[in-house]
Amino acid sequence: MDVLIVGSVALDTIDSPHGHVDRALGGSATYGAVAASHFATPGIVAVVGADFDAKHTRLLKNRGVDLTGLQIDTSGKTFHWSGYYEGDMNQAFTRSTDLNVFASFTPVIPTAYRHARVVVLGNIQPSLQLEVLRQVAQPKVVICDTMNFWINSRPEQLREVFRKVDVICINDAEACQFCGTHSLPAAAQNLLKLGPSRVIVKRGSHGVSMFSRDSFFALPAIPLLKFRDPTGAGDSFLGGLAGYLARSRVLNDNAYRRALAAGTVLASYCVEDFSCRRLIRITVADINARAALLREATRMPGLSIR
Repeated sequence: MDVLIVGSVALDTIDSPHGHVDRALGGSATYGAVAASHFATPGIVAVVGADFDAKHTRLLKNRGVDLTGLQIDTSGKTFHWSGYYEGDMNQAFTRSTDLNVFASFTPVIPTAYRHARVVVLGNIQPSLQLEVLRQVAQPKVVICDTMNFWINSRPEQLREVFRKVDVICINDAEACQFCGTHSLPAAAQNLLKLGPSRVIVKRGSHGVSMFSRDSFFALPAIPLLKFRDPTGAGDSFLGGLAGYLARSRVLNDNAYRRALAAGTVLASYCVEDFSCRRLIRITVADINARAALLREATRMPGLSIR
């Protein structure tokens, strides 16, 4: 097991201008693990309820996802989110959030997971992220995700998490909010001062940026003609990134740049259908084709100014 992903497994009810799904498989750990499975062997730590259909378990196992860490709490139901998108679908509108058994979730890391090469802390409570770190044994890379809710409600706990991880993955608005600035580069530098080696900033349809103490790199989003549901795109990006890092022998700047491309490619496929439907169908050839698009988009001949 190469990648440990701790987060949510959920059932989502979603409406977009392109269709509707009811109680479809979702959650940060789900999207992340399915994306990571294209490069490495992931295991998830999450909780589901008595209503979790066996077909979802089969789907994850068929993708090579280890479910030893998936807790089944028969006292209640699985985390359920209901929401919708309108217009350009850049914003999700929530109808209801029923945490159900996820409300009392406490991550227990199986022994077989504790030596995972890459650990992904999904956007769960910072106190739970810290609990995960207490249970793992010297991973090569620890990546954490977060959200504005924790920035508002648990800023000091979140700051402690940031001090203990290698990579912070955050969106542009959240980075600026946490650091109290309107400048994204300034926010990235402030986050780097807390201790991580890299800050990866998700910028939605504008792509992704990566900051380190001595380098900067950015990739555009892949232009798509088919765009049905953006749910899980950020988690798929993170899973693709983590999966690629897990298979990289040397974790240098080039490895991280390629990992960003892997995450960008997986996120681009995620949005083409609801739930994980598109992610489970793609092939190595599909991934390579879109990686080639990114390579061409970022190729530049020599530039000189006279």
